[in-house]
Amino acid sequence: MPETVKAVKKSMKPRKSTAMKSSETQRPAKTPTHEEIAQLAYRFWTEGGCQHGRAEDDWYRAQHELQSA
Repeated sequence: MPETVKAVKKSMKPRKSTAMKSSETQRPAKTPTHEEIAQLAYRFWTEGGCQHGRAEDDWYRAQHELQSA
């Protein structure tokens, strides 16, 4: 019986991984420029009725949208 186990282990080949590498599944995140973020944030601000106190929210929204595009 032990010889059978050895024979099976010898005949088994390591399986190749079918999972994709993280570099294959994810593309590198684009780093938007300050100017690109500012332009999009300004657009969000004007579309939102030029409300005061929303600058940070518009900035972060613009930054997030540009990075995920």
